[in-house]
Amino acid sequence: MPHFLIKKEEIKKDYIELIDNENLFHLIKVLRVKVGQKVKFIDSDKNLYFCEITEINKNYLKAQIQEKMVSNRLLKNNIVLVQSILAPDAQNLLIANATQTGIKKIYPVISDNVSVSKNSLKEKQEKWQKIVVENFKQCERADLAVVEEISSLKEILIRFKKENILIFAEKYENMNLNNCCFDIDKTSEIAVVIGPEGGFSQAEFEYFIKENYKLITLGKMIYKAPNAVTVAISNIVSRIEDVQ
Repeated sequence: MPHFLIKKEEIKKDYIELIDNENLFHLIKVLRVKVGQKVKFIDSDKNLYFCEITEINKNYLKAQIQEKMVSNRLLKNNIVLVQSILAPDAQNLLIANATQTGIKKIYPVISDNVSVSKNSLKEKQEKWQKIVVENFKQCERADLAVVEEISSLKEILIRFKKENILIFAEKYENMNLNNCCFDIDKTSEIAVVIGPEGGFSQAEFEYFIKENYKLITLGKMIYKAPNAVTVAISNIVSRIEDVQ
């Protein structure tokens, strides 16, 4: 069963209490839990609670805490995703994939070849954050990723240390995966950058080269953007986490 993020005020001395909220709705209407069933909760301090439901109705749930432990289902490093916004279905899949890989933040950006209308992006951040929450529950990670506000690609890139910007781009790759991690500052955010369906523009590549950013290849295969996110982050994580 997935775990559910709870507020500290819902944690009592030896039980969890939910009153008329989204978690309660999910447990009752979607999972159809009953008295006696086991359920897991997690708080913002990454404390994981193994509980048994003792009372339940449409507006209330009480679950007795049977065990408490600190969850370790999170990455050691502060890896974030900078991603050019995709068409709706692909974007939703990308958000889900990114959440399951363990990244800390998602920065949706407008790059030259983004094909979606800017007007259609209003209020999308809230929807994407809900997808993050659903995948947070399913993969039982200890920390909740955050979807940041939509901005431009260049505006975001200048926030990171240059050595910590890893741009996955097949056209002008200048570094392979094994070499890109040597000078990364693991105490700062590490930005994995993924382009749109049509790839980065020539002007953007020229900018990357001028700024001496790391342009990395994923190998011989060409991936759709949502899958490229999974492959890219997984490869970076395997190398960086092993180094520590």
